[in-house]
Amino acid sequence: MDTDLQHSLSTTFGFDSFRPGQEQTIRQLLRGYSSLSIFPTGSGKSLCYQLAAINLPHLTLVVSPLLALIKDQLAFLAEKGIAAASIDSTLTPEQNRQVMADVRSGKIKILMVSVERFKNERFREFMRGIQLSMLVVDEAHCISEWGHNFRPDYLKLPNYREELNIPLVLLLTATATARVKRDMAQRFSINPEHIVQTGFYRPNLDLSVLPVSGTGKNAQLLQQVLEQQNLDEKNAGIVYVTLQQTAEQVATYLRQKGCNAQAYHAGLESDLRGKIQSDFMAGRVQVVVATIAFGMGIDKADIRFVIHYDLPKSIENYSQEIGRAGRDGLPSRCITLANLDGINTLENFVYGDTPEPESVEYVINTLRTETVDGQWELQGNSLSNASNIRQLPLKTLLVQLELKGVIRPLYAYFADFRFKFTQDQAQVEAKFSGERLQFLQAIFQHTNFKRVWGSLDFDSLYQHYGSERQRVVAALEYLQEQGHITLETKKITEVFSVDENALAAPELSGELADYFTDKEQKEVKRIAALVRFFELDRCLSANLAAYFDDKQAPQQCGHCSVCRGQVAKLEYSQPFQIPDDQQLSSMLNALQQHLQSKQKGSSELSVSEAVFCRFLAGIRTPLFSRLKVAQLTGFACCEQARFEDIQQRVKALML
Repeated sequence: MDTDLQHSLSTTFGFDSFRPGQEQTIRQLLRGYSSLSIFPTGSGKSLCYQLAAINLPHLTLVVSPLLALIKDQLAFLAEKGIAAASIDSTLTPEQNRQVMADVRSGKIKILMVSVERFKNERFREFMRGIQLSMLVVDEAHCISEWGHNFRPDYLKLPNYREELNIPLVLLLTATATARVKRDMAQRFSINPEHIVQTGFYRPNLDLSVLPVSGTGKNAQLLQQVLEQQNLDEKNAGIVYVTLQQTAEQVATYLRQKGCNAQAYHAGLESDLRGKIQSDFMAGRVQVVVATIAFGMGIDKADIRFVIHYDLPKSIENYSQEIGRAGRDGLPSRCITLANLDGINTLENFVYGDTPEPESVEYVINTLRTETVDGQWELQGNSLSNASNIRQLPLKTLLVQLELKGVIRPLYAYFADFRFKFTQDQAQVEAKFSGERLQFLQAIFQHTNFKRVWGSLDFDSLYQHYGSERQRVVAALEYLQEQGHITLETKKITEVFSVDENALAAPELSGELADYFTDKEQKEVKRIAALVRFFELDRCLSANLAAYFDDKQAPQQCGHCSVCRGQVAKLEYSQPFQIPDDQQLSSMLNALQQHLQSKQKGSSELSVSEAVFCRFLAGIRTPLFSRLKVAQLTGFACCEQARFEDIQQRVKALML
């Protein structure tokens, strides 16, 4: 096996030797042992599954969290001559069919998908007929509710593994505490001796925490960027911020001071984001000022500095973000411009994502009311608005219902199809004959046209012509592919089967509400741990390594701000005073009157203490957006205060 592995490594991948941990992981997999591998960012985790996959007899299925990561991996595998593909939203129907045919024939060795793909019953049914050698989970810490970047759909992967009878699992991550490590291993029955963890400590990274006031932050940032670029004008770096608005402001400031900087965040058009990323990779942009939307999949080896303009979301996020610096092994600086001003913003993300018990109850009652013949149809946006639960926590709630056996996803479809002719209707019809022509004419007759665009009435079509929905959708997609129509689809509808006995359990709503409260407290404690870390009086590098269960790091690195004698104390730039009780009462009364007048006595959600707190903190919720609450005096008047302080004041007022 030694010779075979070495031969594969050199001939297929062009590498002379393995990096730490790679060979052990691959050997374990080829001997039939599921494994968990924890390597620092940029240490070659992907090679573990790639080399194992070409030495395994059947298909390897890889779950990856981002489409950009999937595309990068596919490009690399194609370059190495390895037959790999993905099933994702960018494929045309023909491409999708071709990939499935290649998988079925055994031509494809590696298939990459997002975790959401498993929600599609047709995909799961297809995979049941395929022989699988291995399931690979990239960014596997997303599985653990104790970890950061928790993705609710990842919780279902152990069930899917069992359902698809996959004999072997490889979990890959760069960041895992001892608790997260245990959690991941237990979920996939991985033995402790098959957990491969290389050293977390990276001697080339210089960690600094610099306490700054809000008014002095831009000047300090500019000084740090210029210091790096004075060393070498080609030195590239990332500046991380919390909010999209801040990214734009800071990038503009740096450009005004002569720096080649661009903002990057999820609010930009995808083409522009792609251009900024490619310009940064190619050295045409030196500094990217980014939210955490920028980073995963950025494989640029010579990033010389990472600066946190705002506090990161957690120690885990901090670790991942600084891990993008110095992947070439050369000295690189990681600087945090630290104060407590942004703590409330980080906490508000958490509180905004915690549904109230009444909202959870609303979803459960909706599910009970709308289940017909054991099935429930969900339009996520509509339920999010009606229940006042944001999209991500609503998805988390649905996953918890799945794990409790209450619902099971079947398939999804678009409720609304609308199209317009790009050729004259008569010309389109002239291209068809017989029953196919009659079928298309029926579609056109049951489409309600308003000037140019028409919306198809499926119910009317079924009643008068009778046809499977699948055939109608295929016909419309064909017409678009041929350039005969322009097609638009809206209102994605998910269909679930429902176990009505499990749904009837009286304790269901309470258990789910408790789950979210517990999750909220975990996240708030994570933010407190972050502040404690930045204020440490002991080596930052050693403590960061210890946090991630690396016992081999030196106790003093000699190249962090603490080792240089600079212990940080984080403070608020200026104290914030919450308005007095009379002002608060006036604002909250106005809010209550506004909500009652807008809801007009309907059976919508009640005005609770949590609603008042979120109003004062400026936390945007579906209810607030729908009823234009942000226009009221008092909205966000306490956004500089800690949420717990707002809660105390509101509680006192409501007594």
